[in-house]
Amino acid sequence: MNAIPTDPGILSAQMAALMAMVEAETGPLPDPTLLPPAEGRAQSARSNQRWNVNLPEMASEQDLWIAADPALGSARCRMRVLTPENAEDGVVVFVHGGGFAFCSPETHERCARVLAIETRMTVAMPDYRLAPENPFPAGLLDTVACLRAILDGAIRGLDSRSVFMSGDSAGANLALAAMLHEDAAGRSLPDAGLLFYGNYAADLAGPSYTRFENGPGLTTAKMRRYWDWYAGTRTISTDPLACPLAASDAALSRLPPLYLMAAGVDPLFSDTATLHARLKAMGRDDAFDIVAGVTHGFLQNTNELEAARGALKTAGAAARAFKTRP
Repeated sequence: MNAIPTDPGILSAQMAALMAMVEAETGPLPDPTLLPPAEGRAQSARSNQRWNVNLPEMASEQDLWIAADPALGSARCRMRVLTPENAEDGVVVFVHGGGFAFCSPETHERCARVLAIETRMTVAMPDYRLAPENPFPAGLLDTVACLRAILDGAIRGLDSRSVFMSGDSAGANLALAAMLHEDAAGRSLPDAGLLFYGNYAADLAGPSYTRFENGPGLTTAKMRRYWDWYAGTRTISTDPLACPLAASDAALSRLPPLYLMAAGVDPLFSDTATLHARLKAMGRDDAFDIVAGVTHGFLQNTNELEAARGALKTAGAAARAFKTRP
């Protein structure tokens, strides 16, 4: 076990070694956000293949389809469903990250399988529409449609007694925004949320954006381009369904219990820290864990990093604790 840095923003030895190994093997790659979207998406998919090896066995794996909902504005959406051998009741709706523009359930499958094992719950991953071809709110509405289908018990074989909303990075944004959307619509909410290193505001003004402006890994410039793609022609900075930190205290106070996780070496660190501070000021007791020494997206590295495996084990324990709450 590597020693945890005193400063969580200093790379751990294991994280630094992994990044050096990847750079030595692949050499410098183009910035995917500077490529045409389809090319950047293809490069991202190839890069993520290396993390989706030695996949943990599941009791079942299947693809389901959620019908388009014209009233909501969602499109027909595939949902990748993974049920672990140790499954108990409930479903985690895990929304993959990728800057609203890249990735898929397949790029995040190892992470999702480990999450399923640690939570002891089925994990369902929406394959939502991606920007810039489908800007806000397309991906959000697809996510909402998948959540509704599960909460309404409309999918045979999926146990909706406990439903958690989850996601990483842009997926955490979509997961949180989906809960805010359903609260505003007066609909049922999930029982809890598990949110990993999310981007919750488009102003890029937090101190971590300055400290880690040039990485390692994710950079502030890449985040600016992701936000521009997601916004399309809209002004979204004050829209809580695009930027959840713009939500009112009243709306945030109505959210179910949340488990928040941030990476120590990440431009997005400030987003989670700010969200937690607001929730705490309301008197809520939402958990906030900082994983020291790791970069944005580290949960993709459960095959390589002790920190990633440990982080999902902690998240799984939080999920099981939520189930025991009165």
